Amino acid sequence: MRQALRNAGRASLYLLTGAGLSVACYVMAGLVLAGAVGTALVLGAGMLPETVRALRALAGFERRRSGTWAGAAIPENYLPLDHGTLWARVRAAGTDPGTYRDLRWLGAQLVCGLVLWYVSLVLWPLALLTDGIWCGVAGRPALLLPQIVRLASLEARLSRTLLLPSRSERLAERVAELSATRAGAVAAHGAELRRIERDLHDGAQAHLVALSMRIGLARRAYGQDGEAARKLLDDAQDQAEEALAGLRHVVRGIHPPVLTDRGLAGAVRALAAGSALEVTVTVAGLTDGPEDGTRAPAAVEAAAYFVVAEALSNAARHSGAERAWVELTRSAGLLRIRVRDEGRGGAAESGGTGLPGVRRRVAALDGSVELSSPAGGPTVLEATLPGVW
Repeated sequence: MRQALRNAGRASLYLLTGAGLSVACYVMAGLVLAGAVGTALVLGAGMLPETVRALRALAGFERRRSGTWAGAAIPENYLPLDHGTLWARVRAAGTDPGTYRDLRWLGAQLVCGLVLWYVSLVLWPLALLTDGIWCGVAGRPALLLPQIVRLASLEARLSRTLLLPSRSERLAERVAELSATRAGAVAAHGAELRRIERDLHDGAQAHLVALSMRIGLARRAYGQDGEAARKLLDDAQDQAEEALAGLRHVVRGIHPPVLTDRGLAGAVRALAAGSALEVTVTVAGLTDGPEDGTRAPAAVEAAAYFVVAEALSNAARHSGAERAWVELTRSAGLLRIRVRDEGRGGAAESGGTGLPGVRRRVAALDGSVELSSPAGGPTVLEATLPGVW
């Protein structure tokens, strides 16, 4: 009975908010009518875009309210109203399918919000009397109090149905998102190729050229000056080792061998051990073994590794912090990475931080990156990567 009362109380608060929203909808309906009349008379055409903007704000509040109640966000999809001439903005406001969705919801909310609230007011005294006897005497579950919760759920479902963009609009938005992601992936791929080319040209190639020259000089000195030939061969060996070190550096930049040997969890622990900060690593759902069935795809592991590496590098160079925390969590087919430090904050995706590259690398795998770094800290970088396990 107590739990039923708590649930019904939450539902009543939700319905009361909906009733207040219905009153606001009456005001908004008047503004929409005034904007339409003003547009028809031409002199008041500037009212329409601003009225539609206010309507979007009201519908946005309902999206958040209903999404919170139902536990599922309601996406929005609108044409921009901030670009072009006045008539372009009027045309965008008048032809946007999102405007008609909002108007459809506005008309329904005018009636339903108040009606459902009044029904809940009628149910409360009946529920207290009936359920009080039914639960207190017979020891049975409440009968009428859950109906108040169902009224709130009905209002939330109605709002979702009316405000949710059509399937074609969601597909178009997804196509646009994937197009932008693909462009970012192409840019990231091009930047990576240029980096590899630069590393090979400035590192391994230069060492190999020097190695070839020293071997040629040693060959010419061989038989004439054995000591000089031996020194040249020693230099050539040093050049060969430097060339190998350069090639290993390039290979680590493409796919760190530690990922193959120890898995993501072990590789991140190795990063933490080599960091200038004191780093605490927490892992859930992943292990160090290379062949244990909990491994993410290689591309996902590489992206996660570079997210952690870049975040720890930035924290060591810019934050002034002494400690950092890394969390790796696998759940529901997703890999979540969270890197936090208690430094000075103020991190931004500029100034050579490497964060734009991190965002492009994650977006190429259809993942997301969120950065929170207020002045004074803490700085928290969170990335979510889809995976197939």
